[in-house]
Amino acid sequence: MGLQDDLERFREVGEKRREDLADFIQYGDLGSSGKDDVRIPIKIVDLPEFEYDQRDQGGVGQGDADVGDPVGQPQPQPGDGDEEGDPGEEGAEHEYYEMDPEEFAQELDEELGLELDPKGKKVIEEKEGPFTDLTRTGPDSTLDFERMFKEGLKRKLAMDFDEEFLREVLKIDGWGPDRAFEWARGENVPVSKAWIDDAYDDVPRDERTTWSSIDELEDNVDREPVQQKIRWEGIKQVPFRREDERYRHPEIIEEREKNVVVFNIRDVSGSMRQNKRELVERVFTPLDWYLQGKYDNAEFVYIAHDAEAWEVERDEFFGIRSGGGTKISSAYELAAELLEEYPWNEWNRYVFAAGDSENSSNDTEQRVVPLMEQIPANLHAYVETQPSGNAINATHAEEVESHFGDGDDVAVAYVSSEDDVTDAIYEILSTEEEAEQ
Repeated sequence: MGLQDDLERFREVGEKRREDLADFIQYGDLGSSGKDDVRIPIKIVDLPEFEYDQRDQGGVGQGDADVGDPVGQPQPQPGDGDEEGDPGEEGAEHEYYEMDPEEFAQELDEELGLELDPKGKKVIEEKEGPFTDLTRTGPDSTLDFERMFKEGLKRKLAMDFDEEFLREVLKIDGWGPDRAFEWARGENVPVSKAWIDDAYDDVPRDERTTWSSIDELEDNVDREPVQQKIRWEGIKQVPFRREDERYRHPEIIEEREKNVVVFNIRDVSGSMRQNKRELVERVFTPLDWYLQGKYDNAEFVYIAHDAEAWEVERDEFFGIRSGGGTKISSAYELAAELLEEYPWNEWNRYVFAAGDSENSSNDTEQRVVPLMEQIPANLHAYVETQPSGNAINATHAEEVESHFGDGDDVAVAYVSSEDDVTDAIYEILSTEEEAEQ
């Protein structure tokens, strides 16, 4: 087996792991993972190993091994392992791939094609970045010579002119210093009137009629551009000045702690039966892992509601079922109160709600939507879970979607089975990605 074949197999292992990740989100046992680690079940993959050639039936050192036995591994002996026909009792830990939430977030980004860049609120460290800032003082080793040279060169081009050609202009019959100065101004020659007056005094009287016109002069004498003059004279003729000196120093980059608080809201009224609750868990749990992996400091608040709302622990959140009615606004009122502990200027805030979209009359339009507009957050999301399709009175998700439309900070997702879970997560997270752009 060649190296290229091995590399191809390992690449397939990586792709398969991402496929297992997607399958796990939809169908896996979420309870097998803990708060700080995610356990993804994967199929065992045999790594490449040397084997005897099928055509080699003998030879020195053949020993007692059979054809096809792996090299260097002892053969099983009677009594090793479990009795024939008896099932093993040891756990198969190697059948799970364990990752922390940060790795889970990275894998999910790759799986869904997302590139979220979480925003930070609190500066926790300042460090030196690239040498992009400039100052007037500094050690010689940081002198930006290229910039200084450019400044000197611009000055040279702005101030220098072809002195010899201008002296010839002063020899045009009938021109004199005044006419020569007007011509120089028209040609954008950076010369002073005093220089022309002094140069004209140096021209012998018998040479002041050398040329009959400017055209005759230009036909017989070539101008020397400043650029050509610099090439001949070299950079020694470029005037450097102290005020042109700039010294590079590193840009100070602020490293910000990325804080996030996630409010998970769930309808626990009588209509939220087990299959609906399981769909909520399948969407919310990966979102929790994802955001925990994206931020340095992540806190989660869980709110359950029927006609009233109350805060619960995560362990209770997915199992509670009430016999009461539904008033979704009660959860947003409690969330608004609890969010006061997480100032918007210091915390990234996410408000995720889920239920079967059944709500008390006019509560969505009159209370929930205004509260969502009043609560500043990176993202508001509502997940409708209706395994049997929309009920007649399941209108909350549609009303929210209709009101906010394609808003950058509101997402609505519909989940009727496990197959919709990955799409729902993508819908929510891609809305957050669009809001950051």
